[in-house]
Amino acid sequence: MISDLAALGMLGGVLALDATSVGQFMVSRPLVAGALAGSLLGDPTAGVLVGAVLELYLLVAFPSGGARFPEGATATVVAVAASTGVDGAGALPLAVAAGLLWGQVGGFSNTLQREVTSRFVPEPSSRSVGSARVNGAHLFAIALDFARGGVVTLTGAALARFAVAQLAPTWPMGPAGSWGLVLVGGAVSGGILLRSLGGFGRRGLLFAAGLIVGLFGARLL
Repeated sequence: MISDLAALGMLGGVLALDATSVGQFMVSRPLVAGALAGSLLGDPTAGVLVGAVLELYLLVAFPSGGARFPEGATATVVAVAASTGVDGAGALPLAVAAGLLWGQVGGFSNTLQREVTSRFVPEPSSRSVGSARVNGAHLFAIALDFARGGVVTLTGAALARFAVAQLAPTWPMGPAGSWGLVLVGGAVSGGILLRSLGGFGRRGLLFAAGLIVGLFGARLL
């Protein structure tokens, strides 16, 4: 268990770098992050499933400007860690809830980290600033982001695993009701996204295609 948490912490650090500091290759998107976390835990199918659900929930979080938004990669890794190895209909909805909550914690820690790194950025107007100092500040910011992502993910995975394992046996709903609850939440996020893209009047075809795909996917699940 400790080795699993350590591996998830390392993955969280790498995914934190992808979100902003390095690359932005989109591996920090929930669908990809879920597959990676599930593979580390020996259950890639569960990882993809959780990642797909959280992709629906987090599509409405646009990382624009300096706005604070939930950290999708952190939320997904924590949710996958919490749902893997736990039996019962409540494992998935509880894990998703834990992941979304901890994604907010990740977003808050990201804001704090940016405030810290901003203090080490040299003033561009200063003539004494050389390339070594600029490179050092950049590398420090990358290292801090990796450490932040790793610590936040590891802590969230440990807490969520414990909480879901304790609460899942008392979950009052069956499998069908639990899936319905998760999908209704995803549908709400989908409606918000549709509104952001211009509403039903302008995106009716997109909505119809998404509805058909969603119904087909829900039937397969």
